[in-house]
Amino acid sequence: MSILEKVLVLTVLIGVPVVYSFKILVFNPFPAKSHSLPFLKITEGLIKKGHQVTSVGHFPLETTTNYTHVQLRKPDTLYVNFYDLKSFSGSRSQKWFSMKMVNAYAKSLCEKDFASDSVRSFLNEMNNFDVMVTLVMTNDCFLSLMHKYKVPVVGISTLAMPTWTAEKFGNPSNPSLMPNIVLDHVNPMGFWARMENLLVGVYQILFYDFFVVSIGEKTAREYFGRDLPSLRSIAFNVSLLLENTYFTYYSPLPWVPAIVEMGGIQTGKIHKLPNDLEKWINESTHGVIYFSLGSMIKGHTFPDEKRQEFLKAFGRLPQRVLWKYENDTMPGKPDNVMIQKWMPQLDILCHPNVKAFISHGGLLGTTEAVHCGVPVMVMPQYGDQFTNAKALEANGGGVILHLYEATEEKVYDALKTILDPKFKKQAEELSTRFRDRPMPPLETAIYWVEYVARHRGAHHMRTAAVGMPLYKYLLLDVIAFLLLVFGLVFAASFYVTRAIFRKLFGKKDKQKGD
Repeated sequence: MSILEKVLVLTVLIGVPVVYSFKILVFNPFPAKSHSLPFLKITEGLIKKGHQVTSVGHFPLETTTNYTHVQLRKPDTLYVNFYDLKSFSGSRSQKWFSMKMVNAYAKSLCEKDFASDSVRSFLNEMNNFDVMVTLVMTNDCFLSLMHKYKVPVVGISTLAMPTWTAEKFGNPSNPSLMPNIVLDHVNPMGFWARMENLLVGVYQILFYDFFVVSIGEKTAREYFGRDLPSLRSIAFNVSLLLENTYFTYYSPLPWVPAIVEMGGIQTGKIHKLPNDLEKWINESTHGVIYFSLGSMIKGHTFPDEKRQEFLKAFGRLPQRVLWKYENDTMPGKPDNVMIQKWMPQLDILCHPNVKAFISHGGLLGTTEAVHCGVPVMVMPQYGDQFTNAKALEANGGGVILHLYEATEEKVYDALKTILDPKFKKQAEELSTRFRDRPMPPLETAIYWVEYVARHRGAHHMRTAAVGMPLYKYLLLDVIAFLLLVFGLVFAASFYVTRAIFRKLFGKKDKQKGD
């Protein structure tokens, strides 16, 4: 090889970037399609970057390249068309005590997923990984895998960050400016909202620590032995949290470096619609309203009397309506309404002839509507949907209409409001802000997973607040010391002053007596 050829080869080699290929475990125990979508998108992204991914979950990818899937449970156990609409009243007490639902989720996921034959077989294999991506939201029992594999963990919260998660990352959880995800508050909060925010937050943290974590710890020790460290101590070693929100439509909040927002991760390339939907939408002179209550709620359990109110309102509108509805027929359906059991939501919302969205306020649907610039009429039912709805309304992206108060006139008025061109302009401005970021959300998530793997846990991102005792975090010892010092100074000043006054005025009194 000539000198010139050697120089050319060296130049090419210098120009080639260093590529890391990691072995990554993606463990998603949650059996709901909507909550699994962020995991699926991250898994796809990691595979495209050349990483070897082992996925443990309920929803496999079709690819086999650099990908191994371990199936959790049977399809008939999935949370798809799972909830009956009549189960939710939207009452204050249902919001306050939603931790019972969290506890039920936690117990079910931990016990059933660890007990599945596929997981037992997987745990008996001699695997090793560079990083693990898992759910950090409803239960810490799966963090026991962090101890088993001695691997750094990137957590994912598919909702806005719950109050009980903040402590793991040393993040402030100030109830005066961080709305609780199960309530319906938005900044700035008034006195009673802050009061409720504080009380519900304290209750949630105590409930999680004393009930949810204890159930997870008991189950995890059945599989990993009695010498397994406490899940609380393991949780404090989670490296990073990928948070499924974004400040432009939610609320600007104080995040430590170990919390990264990735809201909108499921958005991306828009695909061509099926021919029947494409034709229906394109031929609508006045546009289309899309109606979906997500994948977990049984849309066909819509109360009969309320469904009739909606259908009468739809009949008065010139727009066509696409309604995700699980039954083959719908009594009283007007000609401008089409029902289907499943529809490609993002592709529909981003179609230029779709003018409005009727939603339950799930976080994925909310971010997709914001991404596409479509105004929303939100009917929140449970969980974080009330907070999502309030945030969307506060940022000009939608209006709220609770199902229990829905009448023909109220539905009609709400839809006329969001169909107004001025409202559409607000939604488009919100979309512009949402899309304007340094990197797309998926690239952001992939970067930080790789970052944690490259830096072996990236513990330099952890603040001193992680694992700090409460008395130190709240400066209770410092406050007690200062109160003691001020008390001693005050007492000393009091006694010295009293002694001086007695000496001065005591002599005068004595002289007068003489």
